[in-house]
Amino acid sequence: MKRRNQDHSLGIIRTIAILFATLLLLQPARLIAQNAKKPAATASTSKAGVARVHPFEPTEELVYVAEFSRALLKKVDVADFRFTASKQPAQASLQKVSTRLELDKNDDPYLLKFTGDVTSKGFFVKLFNLRFREQIESIVDPASFTVRKTKKVDEQGKRHRVSETIYADGKVTWVEKDPNDPSRPPRETVATFAGQVQDALSAIYYLRTQPLEVGKRFEVTISDSGVVYQVPVQVVERKRKKTVLGRVETFLVEPEVFGSDRMISGEGLFSIWITNDNRRIPVSARIKMKYGTFDITLRKVIRNQPQESVARS
Repeated sequence: MKRRNQDHSLGIIRTIAILFATLLLLQPARLIAQNAKKPAATASTSKAGVARVHPFEPTEELVYVAEFSRALLKKVDVADFRFTASKQPAQASLQKVSTRLELDKNDDPYLLKFTGDVTSKGFFVKLFNLRFREQIESIVDPASFTVRKTKKVDEQGKRHRVSETIYADGKVTWVEKDPNDPSRPPRETVATFAGQVQDALSAIYYLRTQPLEVGKRFEVTISDSGVVYQVPVQVVERKRKKTVLGRVETFLVEPEVFGSDRMISGEGLFSIWITNDNRRIPVSARIKMKYGTFDITLRKVIRNQPQESVARS
């Protein structure tokens, strides 16, 4: 019974990580079978080479806490989230698959690097002795805002998995290895896509680049563990929220990730609030499902300019 409870709780934590950072693996073989006959729809592509400065450039760090509520259990800490955005020089291997890279202030081509780190804490660690750490690194072409490479590290107790995904020539190539068992054959998957494509971490940053208005609907092509999904997104409302940034106006955005043939099977609702200003910062998110409700709240923002750093006391 204890083992069953641990597995059940781990599934809940996986859902949190996938929805906000997609740092865990969702049994790729099963998902591939569900989507093998579904071609990826063509997504619109941003015009490459247009000079722009994204709201998270040149560097940014966001720190969040995830809390769980169900019945009499109210907002207990379950995980910490940390996301960073930075620029890095374009490597020759990635430069070849990029249509045209943007230039930094020194006229050097660069790529965007996003990292995500999710660590268990509090309730699940104490009650179930459940410890995990999930890390993801996304390399994105800033001109087309298409992901070029994704690396994941999945640590769950003694279980470790490392995967790498390459996006090139309309193909997604995903390979997963077990570093604790080098003799074990790697798991491999190849899928196709058209136009722009994101992993679920870069998708959060992609939303921050979009013009948002109430009633707007659009789709985002997202690849996770070698499977390509079309994720409908709707801007539901505009409201003022009390946040670590102060009382700010936000857009409520709802990516449709739950449902048949979606990223997460079953019923649920994923909501994310993004500031209606030049920063476009995700200040909070909520995941409602049968297991309970997860609230993910921004606690700290660290920008490249020291005066823009804020923290919750």
